[in-house]
Amino acid sequence: MKSDSLLSDLRKAHEVLDRFISDPENLQRVEQAGNLLVECLASGGKILTCGNGGSMCDAMHFAEELTGRFHADRKALPALSISDPSHITCVGNDMGFDRIFSRAVEALGKPGDTLIAISTSGKSPNIIKALDSARNIGLKTIGLTGNQPGAMEDLCDVVITVPFLGYSDRVQEIHMLVLHALVHYIEIKLL
Repeated sequence: MKSDSLLSDLRKAHEVLDRFISDPENLQRVEQAGNLLVECLASGGKILTCGNGGSMCDAMHFAEELTGRFHADRKALPALSISDPSHITCVGNDMGFDRIFSRAVEALGKPGDTLIAISTSGKSPNIIKALDSARNIGLKTIGLTGNQPGAMEDLCDVVITVPFLGYSDRVQEIHMLVLHALVHYIEIKLL
């Protein structure tokens, strides 16, 4: 019985991935995001990332793949996840949880940088505010979200949506595959 549940989960993940890659618009958006990131880094900019919960873990993982190493031995690339607990608790306490990412974008972002904002629901107020701040400063913006991007659609230069309505785990699985593909794309284009 337990193995049936495991197999069902793996099949559902496979179905969502098949649905995602069978849509040429999704692949086009991933390539557009890759090109924005390559342009950012090639022109001396940095990449900021943010997300809540599991999406924060994905944002942190993406940034460390750039500052560390992915497939290629290469120079470190400038990327930073907005995930410092002291910043988050300070801003959350003093200004409200909805400002934790936007405040960091205001402090660290500059024109020529890019923000990757991840929200499985597309509705997280702190993600929306971060995107709004990024746009006001002049950053390029990339959003990763679930099936309904909501306000993220209007605030992102590129929004990558996962065609799934259900639990966030399926959406996060596709997000991680997309983020790994973007790091690989950056390495190929910059090396």
